[in-house]
Amino acid sequence: MANDPAPSPCLIGIVTVSDRASAGVYEDKSGPAIREVLTRWIASPWQEVVRVIADEQPLIEATLRELADTVGCALIVTTGGTGPAPRDVTPEATMAVCERLLPGFGEHMRAVSMRTVKTAILSRQIAGTRGASLIINLPGKPAAIEECLGAVFPAIPYCIDLIGGPRLQCTPDAPAAFRPQGA
Repeated sequence: MANDPAPSPCLIGIVTVSDRASAGVYEDKSGPAIREVLTRWIASPWQEVVRVIADEQPLIEATLRELADTVGCALIVTTGGTGPAPRDVTPEATMAVCERLLPGFGEHMRAVSMRTVKTAILSRQIAGTRGASLIINLPGKPAAIEECLGAVFPAIPYCIDLIGGPRLQCTPDAPAAFRPQGA
């Protein structure tokens, strides 16, 4: 109907985990790379909620909880902190806040990345759910953002449906999202 209000935009958290970017030592390029990819792939109205934070597990956990529980982001995508270095603690923080882990996301991202970057085997990105939020860890390199996000994007809209989030519609440019017939 003409008087129906426009649907509320889907909130999507974009979290850059980087000591140097959070301190202003260099410009965050990974968070904007996520925004650029999602802008090309999501047709539904959406709004980003951006955080650039240090590699501190309690801070990462608090940020993920805030975005899921208080802000109400249906999707939270992190970038950075997924390697084997001592300060790379994003997966640990994600595991601490998620109610359910979705190991297939990390497994598939690594498998796809291994085709082009042999050091992808060192990446520890994971995904999981917290309430009606899907949390996905991506590597910190901007060049890996589209490849890894593209690997798992077909499952993202239906996963958000299953956990009670808003229905995401995709653009023709997006990797084809999978939804069972009738879903």
